[in-house]
Amino acid sequence: MASIFFLWSLGGPEIIIILVILLLLFGGRKIPELMRGLGSGIKEFKNASKEDASSENLEEKK
Repeated sequence: MASIFFLWSLGGPEIIIILVILLLLFGGRKIPELMRGLGSGIKEFKNASKEDASSENLEEKK
Protein backbone atom coordinates (compact mmCIF):
# COMPACT_ATOMS: atom_id res chain seq x y z
CA MET A 1 0.00 0.00 0.00
CA ALA A 2 2.90 2.34 0.70
CA SER A 3 4.17 1.91 -2.87
CA ILE A 4 0.94 3.40 -4.21
CA PHE A 5 1.46 6.54 -2.17
CA PHE A 6 5.08 6.72 -3.34
CA LEU A 7 4.00 6.88 -6.98
CA TRP A 8 1.68 9.80 -6.35
CA SER A 9 4.32 11.78 -4.46
CA LEU A 10 6.75 12.00 -7.40
CA GLY A 11 7.38 15.59 -8.39
CA GLY A 12 9.38 17.29 -11.10
CA PRO A 13 12.83 16.98 -9.48
CA GLU A 14 12.34 13.29 -8.69
CA ILE A 15 11.31 12.48 -12.24
CA ILE A 16 14.31 14.38 -13.61
CA ILE A 17 16.65 12.43 -11.31
CA ILE A 18 15.12 9.14 -12.47
CA LEU A 19 15.52 10.15 -16.13
CA VAL A 20 19.16 11.12 -15.59
CA ILE A 21 19.85 7.77 -13.91
CA LEU A 22 18.21 5.94 -16.84
CA LEU A 23 20.29 7.95 -19.27
CA LEU A 24 23.47 7.06 -17.41
CA LEU A 25 22.57 3.37 -17.21
CA PHE A 26 21.41 2.77 -20.76
CA GLY A 27 22.97 5.59 -22.78
CA GLY A 28 21.36 7.95 -25.25
CA ARG A 29 21.23 5.45 -28.10
CA LYS A 30 19.65 2.59 -26.22
CA ILE A 31 16.70 4.49 -24.67
CA PRO A 32 14.80 5.06 -27.97
CA GLU A 33 15.18 1.36 -28.77
CA LEU A 34 13.79 0.45 -25.35
CA MET A 35 10.82 2.80 -25.78
CA ARG A 36 10.12 1.43 -29.26
CA GLY A 37 10.11 -2.09 -27.87
CA LEU A 38 7.82 -1.04 -25.04
CA GLY A 39 5.44 0.65 -27.47
CA SER A 40 5.26 -2.37 -29.75
CA GLY A 41 4.67 -4.63 -26.76
CA ILE A 42 1.77 -2.46 -25.61
CA LYS A 43 0.36 -2.42 -29.16
CA GLU A 44 0.52 -6.22 -29.38
CA PHE A 45 -1.16 -6.55 -25.99
CA LYS A 46 -4.01 -4.24 -27.04
CA ASN A 47 -4.49 -6.14 -30.30
CA ALA A 48 -4.55 -9.46 -28.47
CA SER A 49 -7.08 -8.21 -25.94
CA LYS A 50 -9.31 -6.88 -28.76
CA GLU A 51 -9.12 -10.22 -30.58
CA ASP A 52 -9.94 -12.06 -27.37
CA ALA A 53 -12.93 -9.81 -26.69
CA SER A 54 -14.24 -10.21 -30.24
CA SER A 55 -13.92 -14.01 -30.09
CA GLU A 56 -15.85 -14.03 -26.81
CA ASN A 57 -18.61 -11.97 -28.42
CA LEU A 58 -18.85 -14.41 -31.33
CA GLU A 59 -19.12 -17.36 -28.95
CA GLU A 60 -21.88 -15.64 -26.95
CA LYS A 61 -23.94 -15.00 -30.10
CA LYS A 62 -23.96 -18.69 -31.06
